[in-house]
Amino acid sequence: MRTPAVDGIASAEQLDATGDTIAELQLGSGMIEWFPGGHADPWNHIEAAMALSTVGRIAEAEAAYQWLADRQRADGSWHNYYLADRVEDPKIDVNCVAYVATGVWHHYLATKDAGFAETMFPVVDRALDCVLDLQTQQGEVLWARRTDGMPWSYALLTGSSSISHSLLCGLRLAGMLDHERPWWKEARSRLVETIANVPSAFAPKDRWAMDWYYPVLTGALTGADGAIRLVDRWDEFVMAGKGVRCVADRPWVTAAETCECAIALLAAGDRRSALELFAWTQIHRHPDGSYVTGLVYPEAALFPERERSSYTAAAVILAADAIDGANPTSTLFTVHD
Repeated sequence: MRTPAVDGIASAEQLDATGDTIAELQLGSGMIEWFPGGHADPWNHIEAAMALSTVGRIAEAEAAYQWLADRQRADGSWHNYYLADRVEDPKIDVNCVAYVATGVWHHYLATKDAGFAETMFPVVDRALDCVLDLQTQQGEVLWARRTDGMPWSYALLTGSSSISHSLLCGLRLAGMLDHERPWWKEARSRLVETIANVPSAFAPKDRWAMDWYYPVLTGALTGADGAIRLVDRWDEFVMAGKGVRCVADRPWVTAAETCECAIALLAAGDRRSALELFAWTQIHRHPDGSYVTGLVYPEAALFPERERSSYTAAAVILAADAIDGANPTSTLFTVHD
């Protein structure tokens, strides 16, 4: 493993500095805040841990995974938001729960440390089985559960797409460790089939960019189907020279979603557009290596005001790794066999 670099856009030294800004937001407990004094959620916490592994901060990444292991609930889940000293929002978002499988598999790719992977496998095992408790007969996964056990009544395309990828990573991890989990494979097959063919299974969120590119980013749609999906709504979501709108009808560009879309483009075989989007994210870069979360045009006003988030910095590092292509982690979101 080496710190990635993208020629003419982001050097290894610059991305190391970006990794430093994530590490600075990690508390002694291992929790990685969104911003100083802010909360953490499992999904973005794991995204930040993956970025730390990518730039060689292995101890910090493992502390982040230990924080998750220490706080996993008996049913395999985590709460939605945590503060340094308490739970902020007790709801359970199952997409966030599933993402630990992606993170642990990424960490194994970065380190080849089978011992760490074996230690974390029970955490992944409980998490994915918890998530699949909310899979319907049709195949989609309901997006959340209240702490009293009552599931929410609908599924989200973005969340289910991310879960499909987490199940794939869980299967890869289980295979490497010689643990058989055939029900994960069957569940993923049903989920991908539903994503590809039953759009009515999901709550309508067509305004949101993540619903546009996430099925491609996560491998639920591949090949020509994925490429066509990205082309079809490109003009709705992409502001030329700036990046990807968070929602189609607002001039708010976020660096994290621009980076994620760049990785989706790589998965669809469009490297030129991926590089273009990644280059535009550098507008968001702060001199210390952190990245502002979003900009609202035409004024390029910061929104949220003054926010430079750990998950945005993490998305930049992961996109750079995917574009660079030299590390074993670089194909995590671009090769979905």
